[in-house]
Amino acid sequence: MLLRTALTIIWVSAAFTASQAAAQHIYTCVDGKGRKITADRPIAECMDRTQKELNRSGTVKREVGPSLTAQERAAQEEKDKAAAEARAREAEDKRRDRALLLRYPSRAVHDQERVIALAQVDEVIKASNKRTAELAEQRKAIQAEFEFYAKDPGKAPPGLKRKVEENEASSAVQRKFVQDQEQEKKRVSQRFDEELVKLKQLWALREGSIPPPASSAKN
Repeated sequence: MLLRTALTIIWVSAAFTASQAAAQHIYTCVDGKGRKITADRPIAECMDRTQKELNRSGTVKREVGPSLTAQERAAQEEKDKAAAEARAREAEDKRRDRALLLRYPSRAVHDQERVIALAQVDEVIKASNKRTAELAEQRKAIQAEFEFYAKDPGKAPPGLKRKVEENEASSAVQRKFVQDQEQEKKRVSQRFDEELVKLKQLWALREGSIPPPASSAKN
């Protein structure tokens, strides 16, 4: 008798615990036929629509979205990926903006670095032009040697001909190098121009975030 009573108590307790656990998850929705359905688990009839999970008090705990097809899930994942990439780009843009402001806190600093950068390229061009002038002088000396063979250029020694070829090749290299450096100057100027456009916006935003002095605020 005592054993039967104990078993009954255990069964009733377990059933009560299970009912309590089930009561903690209450789902409700309106199906495609307009019927309001309530259950203790996600409702199969409403898998294509939003269901509400209720607290024990009857308030909405959360909303469970409709189940997606494989194609819909793929589209949603692609959308989420695009959104994540957009957030990453936005964060990177903000990081670059902060770095740009730290590097160039004012227009004067930016202008000074532009001058230095262009001057460095000019120095390289100057050195190349000097080398070109040296090659031109070498070419004059070589041409003077060739005057001895003006009547019969075919008798000019191979070494002299090789000097001409090397001089012409070196001169061509220097001319191409100077052209490249002139293009580099344009790229440097363009970079500073683009930075300045962005910096003007950042400087304006920064200045706008500074509160006015107390005296002007009173006025």
